[in-house]
Amino acid sequence: MGWRSIMISQPARLSCEHQALTIEQQETVRVPFEDIAVIILDHRKIILTHPVLSTCAELGICLFSTGQNHLPNGVFLSFLQHSRNSKYINLQQNINKNLVKRAWKTIIQAKISNQFQCLLLAKIPPQKTTDLLPTLAKKVRSGDSDNLEAQAAARYFPALFGLNFKRQNQDFINSALNYGYAILRGAIARSIAAHGLFPAFGLFHHNQQNAFNLADDLIEPYRPQVDLWVATNLAQLIATKLTPEHKAGLVSLLHTDIQMPEGKMTVLAAIEQTVMSLIHYLETAGRMPLKLPRLICLSQHNHE
Repeated sequence: MGWRSIMISQPARLSCEHQALTIEQQETVRVPFEDIAVIILDHRKIILTHPVLSTCAELGICLFSTGQNHLPNGVFLSFLQHSRNSKYINLQQNINKNLVKRAWKTIIQAKISNQFQCLLLAKIPPQKTTDLLPTLAKKVRSGDSDNLEAQAAARYFPALFGLNFKRQNQDFINSALNYGYAILRGAIARSIAAHGLFPAFGLFHHNQQNAFNLADDLIEPYRPQVDLWVATNLAQLIATKLTPEHKAGLVSLLHTDIQMPEGKMTVLAAIEQTVMSLIHYLETAGRMPLKLPRLICLSQHNHE
């Protein structure tokens, strides 16, 4: 699996040469494709050749485009046929509703637990509202019928970003959150497609206009990793616009450590574990549990 993320925010020409991505700018840089996990194109004057796209597809490299607002607006995914593609799609379409509700309960419990861990790691002073998060996580019922996810969010975000913070605000904090979430979402969609699942068939999310419903399900317990980075860099985000350095920091979260049942690993590796565990969950009618992450830090993984 690739471990490097490449962000290109200046005019460039990208080509494929000797199994390496060649980036021609004022200077020419070559990066072995086998080392690359993510490429982000963040300039209107970037030109790339067809072999670059083909190689990204063959190796499962996640290639992002950005819009006029410099936020990710598209992701290029592999169209490789998985040997069990039709089997998995059938499993997704015919999944038992009780299995869906149990899976969603587990996902929301993990999300709320990671939100509380985020507050601890961000050194937010203990408050009555934030101390309720572990209790809310324990009270989540099948399908989150009481919508405790929303109740937790109503306490979590004001504690982390201030009482005036709203997710719908047009500000630098939300720009950073949206950027980080978009990168995570694309990485999850990439893994879903690579393992033969259909990204549009979600567990809880069912928007017919959303091609990534399943990614929007699985992203939930990973979101606090982005939240923690934004909270840690809050002073910079308030003082300045979202810079290329900020974006690079958000992209690098894919290579930070997170705790999984098998041990500590990168977020990218954890996503693979989560997707594979969902397949096992479907195949065994819920006897094999979902493997979800636990937030521990923002430390970059040592690949040596």
